[in-house]
Amino acid sequence: MPELNAIVTQRIDFAPGLMILRVAPEGWQLPAFKPGQFSVLGLPASAPRSEGSDPEEPALAPDAFVRRAYSIASSSEEREYVEFYISEVKSGALTPRLFALNVGDKVFLSPKATGMFTLDQVPAEQNLIFIGTGTGLAPYMSMIRTHVEAGESRQFFVLHGARNSWDLGYRTELFYLQRFAPNFTYIPIIDGPEKEIVPWKGHVGFAQDLWKKGVIEEAWGFKPTPENTHVFLCGNPLMIEAMVGVLAAENFVVHSKQTPGQIHIEEF
Repeated sequence: MPELNAIVTQRIDFAPGLMILRVAPEGWQLPAFKPGQFSVLGLPASAPRSEGSDPEEPALAPDAFVRRAYSIASSSEEREYVEFYISEVKSGALTPRLFALNVGDKVFLSPKATGMFTLDQVPAEQNLIFIGTGTGLAPYMSMIRTHVEAGESRQFFVLHGARNSWDLGYRTELFYLQRFAPNFTYIPIIDGPEKEIVPWKGHVGFAQDLWKKGVIEEAWGFKPTPENTHVFLCGNPLMIEAMVGVLAAENFVVHSKQTPGQIHIEEF
């Protein structure tokens, strides 16, 4: 069974079932990684599950070890800890165990990050649009924290969709960044306004709706095109499918090794 080689240094709960988890290595150094990559967290089956989670069916063997990959949300320049943005799946094998963790508890952290959902294939002068749902915001947080500089000429745009306002993790940080970086725009959108305690005054609907309305063009003062912009999609497969259709109609191409394009995809 793998050693629990990291320790929880901070836990922030945005809402029930939604948290930031920071873990630091114990006795080893974090390796370099690229913003957008993921790492692996793990716990033994003997670790407790969170209160209110579903019974595990079938039950895991006592000596089993559960591990899953999660996108890194912290800057690639951060060397003290790795930050993850995690949503609890109450019937899942790992997240109910992660949600039972507290500061000081131990967890397994893979010694190496990996993944191809990075900015490596994007020319430095190209504008960037990050569209995500739920915890699909996580890799963008790493990219933003690493790369956004107020003096840059290229534009950054984050469109984050969630069910309700309390599910919009990092909202305060992103609004704050928008105030001080003229080249950064953040727009949240929800699709469950009827459940809001205080009436929601922002956008309602889905990511593809805002694209069709020209919200990005309005914010930038020019239209994003395949010639000047790359688009990243992360999260709900239905959102990704809809956005690919909308973008393809405007001649954006899904990126692959065989066919370089302007649409970069990371599905849950």
